[in-house]
Amino acid sequence: MLLIPAIDLKDGQCVRLRQGRMEDDTVFSDQPVEMAARWVEAGCRRLHLVDLNGAFAGEPVNGDAIRAIAARFPDLPIQVGGGIRDEATIEAYLQAGVSYCIIGTQAVKEPEFVARACRAFPGHVIVGLDAKEGRVAINGWAEVTDIEVVDLARRFEDDGVSAIVYTDIGRDGMMSGVNVEATAALADAIHVPVIASGGITSLRDLEALCKAKSHNIIGAITGRAIYEGTLDFAEGQRYFDGC
Repeated sequence: MLLIPAIDLKDGQCVRLRQGRMEDDTVFSDQPVEMAARWVEAGCRRLHLVDLNGAFAGEPVNGDAIRAIAARFPDLPIQVGGGIRDEATIEAYLQAGVSYCIIGTQAVKEPEFVARACRAFPGHVIVGLDAKEGRVAINGWAEVTDIEVVDLARRFEDDGVSAIVYTDIGRDGMMSGVNVEATAALADAIHVPVIASGGITSLRDLEALCKAKSHNIIGAITGRAIYEGTLDFAEGQRYFDGC
């Protein structure tokens, strides 16, 4: 499995939020490219970038920082989410060197958009499903719908998405442990690969994901834990390599 460092961008800075609340942020750096370099030097094999402002605005806001990171590390697979609501945005990111675009809110509002994007950009589309108590949230997590995560995930199984990033909002940024049970249940219910997100705190969480025995979980995104030092990134990736 891959351990994937997250760089969340707000107003050009690298931050971490608690449960997706924009007003509850911690700034870790004002140099996104240098932060990316830190994780590349630690051995990361994929990078997860989120345009937090874009998630609320419905269009890219921190695009300059994302393009700068992609230009600095042209051989590193990068996945980007936040504010991706049309095909033009996907095309622009891919041309800038991004490998995968994550469709979140628009996947809920217009599921057919995912199918169109997969046809236009095969192999480059990921769906991001963010949930609170099993129900999908949209618009930067500001609105929780009545849609069950598993039901929506099944909707995209035949569209050709590369993966589904599943985030438990209640765990995200809270250092409370990943929701292994819900992640494994989703992975076992669909044939699309799943990337876990939200709540990873220490090596114990990586051990729990490995013990879940779901071969459909291909990686985990980590943020606050590697910034605050409760998880050593290089050690975590080594553990996943032997999982």
